[in-house]
Amino acid sequence: MTGRGGKAQPRDMNVLNRYVDPVYCILRLVIGLMFACHGGQKLLGFPPGGQGAGEGIMLLGAWIELVGGFLVAFGLLTRIAALIASGEMAVAYFMIHAAGKTLNHPPVATEQFFPLLNKGELAVLYCWIFLFVFFYGAGRWSIDSLIGRRAAPTTTTTTVAR
Repeated sequence: MTGRGGKAQPRDMNVLNRYVDPVYCILRLVIGLMFACHGGQKLLGFPPGGQGAGEGIMLLGAWIELVGGFLVAFGLLTRIAALIASGEMAVAYFMIHAAGKTLNHPPVATEQFFPLLNKGELAVLYCWIFLFVFFYGAGRWSIDSLIGRRAAPTTTTTTVAR
């Protein structure tokens, strides 16, 4: 009943390990494209319904969402893009959501603390998912992985007679 690392799990569940790479790729693709949609709404007006990018830090955040989302989705410069996107979402949560700027009234203490009450749950989810992507990396099914395979030098061994 023990699997890898001595962790207790049913042996029948180990058969799912073969799907880790494609499922992680799909997760990265979906999360990255959803994040890019937020930037696209602000910068390009597509998909419709956005509020515009504004100026200053809001404009910077929109560019991080658009470019960073695409980089994470396709697995190019994934760790860097994920770290920046995670940081942007942490900043967005504390500057906008925890500060109560998404509410139509001054926030009470519980609204400042709980993401569900200050409408910050999406920012928190993006922050932690991108932080996970930063630590996990691009995965096997990514552009980073393709570049890494091409750049790896081929080693040949030669024997020297003594």
